[in-house]
Amino acid sequence: MDIFASLLQGFATAITPANLLWAFVGCVLGTAVGVLPGIGPAVAVAMLLPITAKVDITASMIFFAGIYYGAMYGGSTTSILLNTPGETASMVTAMEGNKMAKSGRAGAALATAAIGSFVAGTIATVLVTLFAPSVADFAVRLGPPEYFLLMVLAFTTVSAVLGQSTLRGMTSLFLGLALGLVGMDQISGQARYTGGIPELLDGIEIVLVAVGLFAVAEVLYFALYEGRVVETRNRMSRVTMTARDWRRSIPAWLRATVIGAPFGCIPAGGTEIPTFLSYAVEKKLARGADREEFGTTGAIEGVAGPEAANNATVTTALIPLLTLGLPTSNTTAILLGAFQNYGIQPGPQLFATSAALVWALIASLYIGNVMLLVLNLPLVKLWVQLLKVPKPQLYAGILIFATVGAYGMRQSTFDLALLWGIGLAGVLMRRFDFPTAPVVVGMILGPLAEAQLRNAVAIGEGSARVFVDRPLSVGLIAVIVAVLALPRIWKWVAGRKRVATIAA
Repeated sequence: MDIFASLLQGFATAITPANLLWAFVGCVLGTAVGVLPGIGPAVAVAMLLPITAKVDITASMIFFAGIYYGAMYGGSTTSILLNTPGETASMVTAMEGNKMAKSGRAGAALATAAIGSFVAGTIATVLVTLFAPSVADFAVRLGPPEYFLLMVLAFTTVSAVLGQSTLRGMTSLFLGLALGLVGMDQISGQARYTGGIPELLDGIEIVLVAVGLFAVAEVLYFALYEGRVVETRNRMSRVTMTARDWRRSIPAWLRATVIGAPFGCIPAGGTEIPTFLSYAVEKKLARGADREEFGTTGAIEGVAGPEAANNATVTTALIPLLTLGLPTSNTTAILLGAFQNYGIQPGPQLFATSAALVWALIASLYIGNVMLLVLNLPLVKLWVQLLKVPKPQLYAGILIFATVGAYGMRQSTFDLALLWGIGLAGVLMRRFDFPTAPVVVGMILGPLAEAQLRNAVAIGEGSARVFVDRPLSVGLIAVIVAVLALPRIWKWVAGRKRVATIAA
């Protein structure tokens, strides 16, 4: 009953005209971001962080949430019509969706993607409503050793999963940890790693790092390495589904929601894994003529499943973000920085100290899902027109917007130089396949992990036994070791099997 009452109070806040407007603008912008290839929600949120610093925090978080899950809806449009995923989450959708479009069924593919996103997003929001408070209540009982190990778990999982190589991921993480150490020491008050530069005494702004690594680096990388790309679009058909399409899509939506929801709750690297798993499950379960459509004319289950899975994942990703302060993807890492930009640290105390904000944000998810369904089904032809915007002009506008926003925070030329330096570093990271999300995670969680480590060592009077005295700490250590070791063991076993097969 407390949850229901809190949710009603959240709806009362979320349906005020100002917050509804911010939710609508976020959903529209998120859909546009998803439609435009190469611009993900992380870039959009990072770019807008400086602009919204003066906006009420509740409105700002509702706005960012709209961009976050709106991009999941919009990403399917380019995947289906252009075979160009607007978001990494839509890569799998392109496999079958584009084949459906070439077969004259683009409308059915777009319809199952939009409705599946709505169904999965709504079910996942119910899960957030029911389980987030319970997770927060449990997390309140955690001590400094458990908190430190939880952050180490976030470091290892994000570094290991978000990238082509664990070594590159760890390198990016340590770069972020180093940036987080710049400034005044939290306990002694001594300046460290500032190089005698007064502007660095307060540390490096997370907003500058986020905008530089995501927005500026994206634009510069496009200018240097991608250039002009000629794209051909498949013909649009009426956005409707037949009775047979409904019969095939509904089970796929439900199965995908079950697959995707748990992946949002754990630091497992975003939406790529659940979408591929959902696609594999649908292909495995297909029979007869339905199975023959996979890889040929396009199977509607291959669109319905992955689209529902990615929306379930991005929604339930708010559970660890809000209750533990742990980001599980690029965009949630930027959202964590947005909270800190307002002086709020997501975690177990958030439901007690900022209950109105949290429940308004959760209520806005229900409202946003309905808005996105209305925006995507009848107006899909309008969104397709965005693809006519020339990329050079689009990226130039993003660069100007990001630069002006970063300068507007403190009117500091040093900030501009730092922003462009970080942007160039981001280009090099992309060029050599170093993931950028671990940098943001390390920079945000690094100082918090340091504080918890110091507290834990103080509690243990200098002994490391404090990390193995309680069962939960031992369990977390086991999970961390498993995250680092199991992929290597599986790779070694697979290699041995291949050698044995060749030898036989």
